[in-house]
Amino acid sequence: MPELKCTVQTCMHNKNFYCDLDAIQVGGNSAKNAEETCCDSFEERKGGSYSNVTGEASPRSDIDCKAVECMYNDNCRCHAGKISVEGSNACQCEQTECATFKCS
Repeated sequence: MPELKCTVQTCMHNKNFYCDLDAIQVGGNSAKNAEETCCDSFEERKGGSYSNVTGEASPRSDIDCKAVECMYNDNCRCHAGKISVEGSNACQCEQTECATFKCS
Protein backbone atom coordinates (compact mmCIF):
# COMPACT_ATOMS: atom_id res chain seq x y z
CA MET A 1 0.00 0.00 0.00
CA PRO A 2 1.53 3.35 -1.03
CA GLU A 3 1.99 6.24 1.33
CA LEU A 4 -0.51 8.89 0.21
CA LYS A 5 0.08 12.59 0.80
CA CYS A 6 -2.76 14.86 -0.32
CA THR A 7 -2.61 18.64 -0.65
CA VAL A 8 -6.26 18.96 -1.75
CA GLN A 9 -7.51 20.84 1.31
CA THR A 10 -10.92 21.39 -0.31
CA CYS A 11 -11.68 17.64 -0.25
CA MET A 12 -13.92 16.40 2.56
CA HIS A 13 -11.70 13.30 2.95
CA ASN A 14 -8.51 15.31 3.59
CA LYS A 15 -7.48 15.43 7.23
CA ASN A 16 -4.09 17.04 7.81
CA PHE A 17 -2.80 16.01 4.35
CA TYR A 18 -3.94 12.38 4.79
CA CYS A 19 -7.04 10.68 3.41
CA ASP A 20 -9.75 9.19 5.62
CA LEU A 21 -10.67 6.67 2.88
CA ASP A 22 -9.10 3.21 2.96
CA ALA A 23 -8.83 3.30 -0.84
CA ILE A 24 -9.00 5.96 -3.54
CA GLN A 25 -9.40 5.82 -7.29
CA VAL A 26 -7.07 7.70 -9.61
CA GLY A 27 -8.57 8.43 -13.02
CA GLY A 28 -6.89 9.11 -16.32
CA ASN A 29 -7.05 5.99 -18.48
CA SER A 30 -5.50 7.82 -21.45
CA ALA A 31 -3.17 10.06 -19.40
CA LYS A 32 0.31 10.76 -20.74
CA ASN A 33 1.23 13.25 -17.98
CA ALA A 34 0.21 14.06 -14.41
CA GLU A 35 -2.13 16.89 -15.48
CA GLU A 36 -4.31 14.34 -17.30
CA THR A 37 -4.91 12.31 -14.12
CA CYS A 38 -7.31 13.08 -11.27
CA CYS A 39 -8.50 11.77 -7.93
CA ASP A 40 -11.91 10.32 -8.78
CA SER A 41 -12.57 9.94 -5.03
CA PHE A 42 -12.52 13.73 -4.52
CA GLU A 43 -15.61 15.21 -2.85
CA GLU A 44 -15.70 18.94 -2.26
CA ARG A 45 -15.84 20.03 1.37
CA LYS A 46 -18.83 22.30 1.93
CA GLY A 47 -18.87 24.78 4.81
CA GLY A 48 -15.83 23.36 6.60
CA SER A 49 -17.46 19.95 7.10
CA TYR A 50 -15.52 16.71 7.15
CA SER A 51 -16.44 13.28 5.87
CA ASN A 52 -18.99 11.16 7.72
CA VAL A 53 -16.35 8.44 7.89
CA THR A 54 -15.49 7.94 11.55
CA GLY A 55 -12.11 6.29 10.97
CA GLU A 56 -8.82 8.07 11.32
CA ALA A 57 -7.00 9.45 8.33
CA SER A 58 -4.06 7.25 7.46
CA PRO A 59 -0.82 7.87 5.57
CA ARG A 60 -1.42 4.63 3.62
CA SER A 61 -4.22 3.87 1.15
CA ASP A 62 -4.98 1.35 -1.54
CA ILE A 63 -4.85 3.07 -4.92
CA ASP A 64 -7.14 1.80 -7.67
CA CYS A 65 -5.39 3.41 -10.63
CA LYS A 66 -6.99 3.81 -14.04
CA ALA A 67 -3.92 5.63 -15.45
CA VAL A 68 -2.75 2.52 -17.29
CA GLU A 69 0.23 4.27 -18.93
CA CYS A 70 1.82 5.06 -15.54
CA MET A 71 5.00 3.17 -14.76
CA TYR A 72 3.68 2.47 -11.23
CA ASN A 73 0.44 0.90 -12.47
CA ASP A 74 0.36 -2.89 -12.26
CA ASN A 75 -3.03 -4.34 -13.16
CA CYS A 76 -4.81 -1.14 -12.00
CA ARG A 77 -2.97 -1.09 -8.67
CA CYS A 78 -0.44 1.57 -7.75
CA HIS A 79 2.94 0.21 -6.71
CA ALA A 80 4.75 3.49 -6.02
CA GLY A 81 6.20 3.74 -2.53
CA LYS A 82 4.69 7.21 -2.10
CA ILE A 83 2.20 9.22 -4.11
CA SER A 84 1.14 12.83 -3.98
CA VAL A 85 -2.34 14.01 -4.92
CA GLU A 86 -2.40 17.74 -5.66
CA GLY A 87 -4.94 20.44 -6.40
CA SER A 88 -5.08 22.69 -3.37
CA ASN A 89 -8.10 24.79 -4.43
CA ALA A 90 -10.01 22.11 -6.35
CA CYS A 91 -13.79 22.29 -6.60
CA GLN A 92 -14.13 19.12 -8.70
CA CYS A 93 -12.07 16.01 -9.32
CA GLU A 94 -10.80 17.26 -12.70
CA GLN A 95 -8.89 19.97 -10.82
CA THR A 96 -6.85 17.35 -8.92
CA GLU A 97 -3.96 15.22 -10.15
CA CYS A 98 -1.66 12.39 -9.17
CA ALA A 99 1.64 14.28 -9.17
CA THR A 100 3.55 10.98 -8.94
CA PHE A 101 2.37 9.84 -12.40
CA LYS A 102 5.21 8.94 -14.76
CA CYS A 103 4.45 7.70 -18.27
CA SER A 104 5.98 4.30 -18.92
